[in-house]
Amino acid sequence: MPLNRRKFLKESAVTGAGVALAGAAAAPAARAAEAGTPTRPGGPARRYSLTVMGTTDLHGHVFNWDYFKDAEYSDKAGNAQGLSRISTLVNQVRQEKGRCNTLLLDAGDTIQGTPLAYYYAKVDPITAKGGPVHPMAQAMNAIGYDAAALGNHEFNYGIETLRRFEEQCRFPLLGANALDAKTQRPAFPPYFIKKFHVHGAPPVKVAVLGLTNPGVAIWDKAYVQGKLTFPGLEEQAAKWVPKLRSMGADVVVVSAHSGTSGKSSYGDQLPWVEDAAANVARQVPGIDAILVGHAHLEIPELRVTNEQTGRTVVLSEPLCYAERLTLIDFELVFAKGRWEVESVSASLRNSGSVADDPEITRLLTNEHEKVVAYVNQVVGRATETLTTVEARYKDAPIIDLITRVQEDVVKAALAGSQYAALPVIAQASPFSRTSEIPAGDVTIRDLSSLYVYDNTLVAKLMTGAQVRAYLEYSAEYFVQTAADAAVDVEKLTNANNRPDYNYDYVSGLAYDIDIAQPAGSRIRNLTFNGAALDDAQRFVLAANNYRANGGGAFPYVASAQELWSESTEIRTRIAEWVTAKGVLDPKDFASVDWRLTRNGAPVF
Repeated sequence: MPLNRRKFLKESAVTGAGVALAGAAAAPAARAAEAGTPTRPGGPARRYSLTVMGTTDLHGHVFNWDYFKDAEYSDKAGNAQGLSRISTLVNQVRQEKGRCNTLLLDAGDTIQGTPLAYYYAKVDPITAKGGPVHPMAQAMNAIGYDAAALGNHEFNYGIETLRRFEEQCRFPLLGANALDAKTQRPAFPPYFIKKFHVHGAPPVKVAVLGLTNPGVAIWDKAYVQGKLTFPGLEEQAAKWVPKLRSMGADVVVVSAHSGTSGKSSYGDQLPWVEDAAANVARQVPGIDAILVGHAHLEIPELRVTNEQTGRTVVLSEPLCYAERLTLIDFELVFAKGRWEVESVSASLRNSGSVADDPEITRLLTNEHEKVVAYVNQVVGRATETLTTVEARYKDAPIIDLITRVQEDVVKAALAGSQYAALPVIAQASPFSRTSEIPAGDVTIRDLSSLYVYDNTLVAKLMTGAQVRAYLEYSAEYFVQTAADAAVDVEKLTNANNRPDYNYDYVSGLAYDIDIAQPAGSRIRNLTFNGAALDDAQRFVLAANNYRANGGGAFPYVASAQELWSESTEIRTRIAEWVTAKGVLDPKDFASVDWRLTRNGAPVF
């Protein structure tokens, strides 16, 4: 049965308790022999081996299937995706180690990211009366997860959807730093404790602390403001780890939806670091290992020294989309009346090395096939092929489609208001480098591949001066390139590791980006309606909620007055627009508004 959240909250208010469950049965004979039995003084030490398995950033991947290409997923590195592959790896590890000597965790971002996840949030929602059980809950229950941390994308569909998913899971969703805004008490279980029984010795008590990302307060402000707060990982770990140790935890593992870089994409808009996992390891004593998430990186093992104790903390981040499984192996020794961690090491296993688990295939094939049918629905017809291949460095019609849709939706929404006469401009980013809308039939999956995030639309009031600063900040995405230097498009973008989704087009204006100039002085010939931009001119900026709430730390936009917002995804608005038009013809939406230059000369 699902965990009783109300009972947990009632108990936690009195005791500060997390989720505590009895451990597995006694170890099998081979492991019992390894752990040892009571001995005479001077006999061999009693030992125990424990393996914590971990995944992160699953993002709705059950099968090794690319819904955007309508084919098995494949890449040049030979990776495979999906919980069905993870299930096979987990079964192998449990057979090797003994199931009762293993723990299976996840570090968050579970219910968003694929058309499968979207379908069961919006098309056939799990929140409907008598609605389905989320495929991710079904798969993770079947595999036997012990606990999962909350990711920031868990909040993308609102708290009601998250709570329903939580009810459907047979394991706790942990979030020690997801607090009720009124009481400042945990709104989700902060931790999970499990006992592992050892023949002839006291049980090994393992505590798992779950931490989510403070950026939720920005990225999903519309859903969480006034309801939940998200303080920093460091301060909440410092609060909870000593409690777990005082409760007798022999091993403390943190499952953290936070990367290791120590940096934040949202700048100083929050006082808490976005990627704080290594900070936690350095600053908070008493942690043995951290399962890392959020950054979508592959880190087999990172060793960080705690500044107070000098002890080593092992961190590991498996690759996203269920492409890797982390194994954190603990060796414990019973000495001086208690279990002590003698060594910790981490490694990864590759989902591409195994086949799907037939049990997961059997369990979820029907759900998968429903989504395949949904995304292959034809909604229009394109007169020519549109692609994002060059969209990072050339004004591409396919991105103009996004901005045109956003402009039209916002204009319609503000019609009749005091802002109806203001010009509407729009931002959009080249999310994917491989999206393509082919000539001929256009399907939902074609349009979904263009807009891969579940962003919604917000209208913000901006001045010309603020828009100019916004464009200058966006132009920092390009690597400074001298006028006489050779241009390599593979090295032209992503300056200072800025991701593609933090580079914006802005429609309705014309401008040059002079990449021979230093960052901060690149926007040239900025005009509106053929005249130099008036800094006092007022505009309505149609922006996605990530950008409008401060994602990417673009200047002014987060603090700008909000005129309107909605909960319908931009992806859905694009599909509606194309459906209404019937024909997708670039002459209806495309224009060349910006170009890259060097000392005034066009780069392309």
